[in-house]
Amino acid sequence: MKTEYLIKKLKESKFYAVCPDLQEDFRLSKALLFDGTKPFPKEALGVQQALQQELADREAQLRKKEKLMTTKAQITTRAVNVGKILEKILPTMKDFKWTVPDCKFLGDPIDLIIFNGLSVNNVNSISFVEVKSGSATLKNNQKSIRDAIEDKKVSYKVV
Repeated sequence: MKTEYLIKKLKESKFYAVCPDLQEDFRLSKALLFDGTKPFPKEALGVQQALQQELADREAQLRKKEKLMTTKAQITTRAVNVGKILEKILPTMKDFKWTVPDCKFLGDPIDLIIFNGLSVNNVNSISFVEVKSGSATLKNNQKSIRDAIEDKKVSYKVV
């Protein structure tokens, strides 16, 4: 069956189709039907050009978002790496109020545990220290650690 004949019969028919976007019925006889293997009619060329432009716009937006995400990821990675370095050198800073040999670096989930007096063989208290800078906030697991300590839910066991 030739394509032209099929298109002619569909245009003369009382068949309906469903629009995939709107989910509405429409008569095929009212649709722009054409042989896609031949040059497009003017009406179809306009729709094709509009769709191609929409696709180009979406691709440009996607490239822009991808570049922005990459830039943000790089900034975040740098900040995290600097933070991790600072956590390690913090005990050497002049304003650090604990005795360096008393400090034990964990890094995660909290930065330091300080056994106050360890260096003189007389631990009189233990401090849990989390280092934050800028607008950084505690993660949920860090908040739960803080809450457990503040609620005195700390124990010591010898196994």
